[in-house]
Amino acid sequence: MKSSHRLALLFIVPSLVFVSVFTLYPIVESFRLSFYRLILTLPWLGQKMVGWENYLDLWTDPVAWQALRTTLLFVAVTVPSELLLGLGMALVMNQAFRGRGVLRAVVLIPWAIPTVVSSQMWRFIFNDRYGLFNFVLFGGDTARYFAPLADPRFAMLAIMAAEIWKTAPFAALIILAGLQTISDEVYEAASIDGATSWQKFYHVTLPLLWPALLLALLFRTIDALRVFDLVFVMTQGGPADATNVLQFYGYKKTFAEGMIGYGSTIAVTVFMISLILALAYLRALKSERLQGAAR
Repeated sequence: MKSSHRLALLFIVPSLVFVSVFTLYPIVESFRLSFYRLILTLPWLGQKMVGWENYLDLWTDPVAWQALRTTLLFVAVTVPSELLLGLGMALVMNQAFRGRGVLRAVVLIPWAIPTVVSSQMWRFIFNDRYGLFNFVLFGGDTARYFAPLADPRFAMLAIMAAEIWKTAPFAALIILAGLQTISDEVYEAASIDGATSWQKFYHVTLPLLWPALLLALLFRTIDALRVFDLVFVMTQGGPADATNVLQFYGYKKTFAEGMIGYGSTIAVTVFMISLILALAYLRALKSERLQGAAR
């Protein structure tokens, strides 16, 4: 082996060890534990191999199905909203104007804030006594103040608003990178052909931007499927399980009820759903690239 190859391997090994210990091992261990009946509150029972029983229990668990529906609703609302807002922000930031660099930095602030911190901020905003949300709606009429996070009709909408505010800038960053790969010559040619601004956007920008949009869709869908921080800080899955997403339900089963095997089953299920969607998106992205190369 050449010295350069040994040096490269020396730099790679620490990363491989880190990924193996903190990523691959937990995934493999979760798969293993999902086939066992292990309850922390009953340690004398030990580990009991139950095969696919946990998965069958999950299949017939009405709370799990409700949590899955809540999760899919969360994904269906937040991801398109983030892509649309991100597209709008990216189109603005892609223009040449004074202060563009400052605007790009400001737009990324919500995404840079840790999720736990932003969740706590939004919990204060929706507070029923001193929250900004109620003040904007009712001003000083405190008698009309209400608690959105304690109302099943508004709790999920509040969490969605917090998620969109935080992660739309991330989508904007990916889309902006895609916009900057489009040559100005393409727009100049469209202008010569008499295309309007809308025609340029629909027939030039969107087709060339499709791979970046798919990439943003992939990242945001996977991230939204495993939402946990917002729910944990803002509502704890309530009220009346209105915000009990699948990932949080797995956390409750694992750490609150001590059902390690069943909680691992839920975690594996979330992982498999994310993997299937990721493969579907990657296949669509690959197909789009092949079509672009053919053109």
